[in-house]
Amino acid sequence: MKALIQRVRRASVTVDERTVGAIDHGLLALVGVEKGDDETAAERLLHKLLHYRVFSDEAGKMNLDLQQVEGGLLLVSQFTLAADTRKGLRPSFSSAAPPADGERLFHYLLDRARATWPRVESGEFAANMQVELINDGPVTFLLES
Repeated sequence: MKALIQRVRRASVTVDERTVGAIDHGLLALVGVEKGDDETAAERLLHKLLHYRVFSDEAGKMNLDLQQVEGGLLLVSQFTLAADTRKGLRPSFSSAAPPADGERLFHYLLDRARATWPRVESGEFAANMQVELINDGPVTFLLES
């Protein structure tokens, strides 16, 4: 599993002009599921999401994690993260998990995140979503489990 994380001042996801998820200060995580991913990969990714130190301490160093700053976590499924872009001018999605597997693992990650951390929001799997954010920094990392 992959997650493109962005440290945000706020972020929201809209589907059909209704907000389905929103956070203030925290992390927006665009999540891609690849073939061969399983619950163990989701657990490793969740651990990184909650403990990756991307927030500044009092000295301005990135030493604090999401839980230490009491931030929100907005999870958004994004199968395009599994694209192979090495050849040609059109992405290949041959490494992406089949939709049913992707949905199952995304919801597993979401359920585990909500069971672990009280400030978790999400988009809707396979929906046409509009994501708004104010990137703080900007700070953006690609996490892989």
